[in-house]
Amino acid sequence: MRAVLAREMDCRRVLGRFCSGWRRGLGVRPVPEDAGFGTEARHQRQPRGSRQRSGPLGDQPFPGLLPKNLSREELVDALRAAVVDRKGKPGELTLFSVLPELSQSLGLREQELQVVRASGKESSGLVLLSSCPQTASRLQKYFIHARRAQRPTAIYCAVTDGIPAASEGKIQAALKLEHIDGVNLTVPVKAPSRKDILEGVKKTLSHFRVVATGSGCALVQLQPLTVFSSQLQVHMVLQLCPVLGDHMYSARVGTVLGQRFLLPAENNKPQRQVLDEALLRCLHLTPSQAAQLPLHLHLHRLLLPGTRARDTPVELLAPLPPYFSRTLQCLGLCLQ
Repeated sequence: MRAVLAREMDCRRVLGRFCSGWRRGLGVRPVPEDAGFGTEARHQRQPRGSRQRSGPLGDQPFPGLLPKNLSREELVDALRAAVVDRKGKPGELTLFSVLPELSQSLGLREQELQVVRASGKESSGLVLLSSCPQTASRLQKYFIHARRAQRPTAIYCAVTDGIPAASEGKIQAALKLEHIDGVNLTVPVKAPSRKDILEGVKKTLSHFRVVATGSGCALVQLQPLTVFSSQLQVHMVLQLCPVLGDHMYSARVGTVLGQRFLLPAENNKPQRQVLDEALLRCLHLTPSQAAQLPLHLHLHRLLLPGTRARDTPVELLAPLPPYFSRTLQCLGLCLQ
């Protein structure tokens, strides 16, 4: 993920971070208010770092992944080194656990960092941090108001195993969290009752647009208009096109004689995603390597409010992780 640190609305620090690797290159710019899946979004200039690489792919199947045994000091150093622009579980090594060290490393002294906006644990992309309580509150209110108005503030990029039947549209589903075999999983609910809603079932909505297709896969842009655990992954499963590297929900899609269908969510335990031989050849991966494939879901773009109420929103762009760009190259896909 990429991390964005906001101190005050007129004095932002922007940090660039991959969940698996770090480097400079986060773009910041104002955007027109109607930016979305229209002409501006389709023809926007590609941010540095997201271009396809040329030449041999090399021996590293997932370039840019940080080692799992990363130390606290290495993570803090990576976060601090990711500052690219200035405009103003106990014992577990996570972003939350190193926030105090990051605050000190950035010279924030007694100011505590707060996580304002973040993608899922396994996703890459932007993470919005704030060292100012007033700024954090203002940003939270901005995102809440945008959701109520059904105005998207985030765009994700995903590579899917399979191509959606429609080139663009919306996905609506009622979802709930269910504890299955010791794991909390997101499960669709058909025709939820009022009682279901009161007990935690939530109606969710996402917009999607297919950007490119190739080798039986698709590059899809996703705009969630609601917030729910694993919403985008489950939404793509409902389209029979699980996200590449989804080892949690992809087993819910079955195939018989080349035809895909949904399996009952309650009866399918999480398991490593199984890819067909043709796709493995395209990706230059062995089955054992494919079992370690990272989730190809990336919070690519985030809109923030300007300093004043009438200001044009500010757009943050996070370049794709190297392994994501490698996958696009292998599949012949291009992020326009």
